[in-house]
Amino acid sequence: MNVPRGANPTVSPTALVEDAVDRLRAAGAGRVEAGLILGSGLSYLAEDVDDPMTVGYDEIPGFPRSTVEGHSGHFVVGTLDTVPVGFAQGRFHLYEGYPPPWLALPVRVFAALGARFLLVTNAAGSLDPDHPPGTLLSITDHINLQFANPLIGRPTDEVTNPFPDMCNAYDAGLREQLTAIALEHEIPLREGVYAGVLGPSYETAAEIGLLRKIGAHAVGMSTVAEVVAAAELELPVVGISLLTNYATGLTAEPLHHDEVTEAAADARPRIEALVRAFIRSAASELRSV
Repeated sequence: MNVPRGANPTVSPTALVEDAVDRLRAAGAGRVEAGLILGSGLSYLAEDVDDPMTVGYDEIPGFPRSTVEGHSGHFVVGTLDTVPVGFAQGRFHLYEGYPPPWLALPVRVFAALGARFLLVTNAAGSLDPDHPPGTLLSITDHINLQFANPLIGRPTDEVTNPFPDMCNAYDAGLREQLTAIALEHEIPLREGVYAGVLGPSYETAAEIGLLRKIGAHAVGMSTVAEVVAAAELELPVVGISLLTNYATGLTAEPLHHDEVTEAAADARPRIEALVRAFIRSAASELRSV
């Protein structure tokens, strides 16, 4: 399999996680309470961290690289309003040439660092005319149309949860907290189902029509593998999609990746406020359990 330069497909995902954790700890990273995976154009969320410790993916031998614009490719560990957090500034995609298990590497790194919950963010296309570009969407569930799973092929002796239950993939309690925080801060937040597709081409109008018929509200090329891996680890997940454009067929305008970064920049005040307040709330709630 061809993979981007710098990555080593012969190294097992377990070894890559161990190497990443060792490198992070050597750089001063301690235990984290929350792990955050930042989607296209959203790397700025890690800029709010106090006392940040940063390790580039390219500093970890054999670790995959983020090759997509808007994914800077770093782990950042620090505190966010006194909560120890870890950020993955950039994720990995099947369309970049990576094997499915590698898409879940940041999830496993954060779990190894002690994270008690995971926040995944992404940029996505809107399938609903009532959800215009700029909308923030709390993900209630997903449809995996990537036809790949990060758990396939894992060594038997490493599998403790071979058939993860996905009925609460996006944790209901965390979603309730996210909704309450959005209401408290007067940040509009919709809810909907995310469809994960392979990419990198955008969808045809016929494909968008199908996605709408099967119940999807947003479409993107990431996230589902990370959430499946988190389910295996029994790590609660909450997800936020930033809807950056209407999908094909809902507008006559051609689609460009520039829309993603522009929409992310425009949404920065809202998404920063929502994420910071949610992290404080969720961490406080878990500490009381």
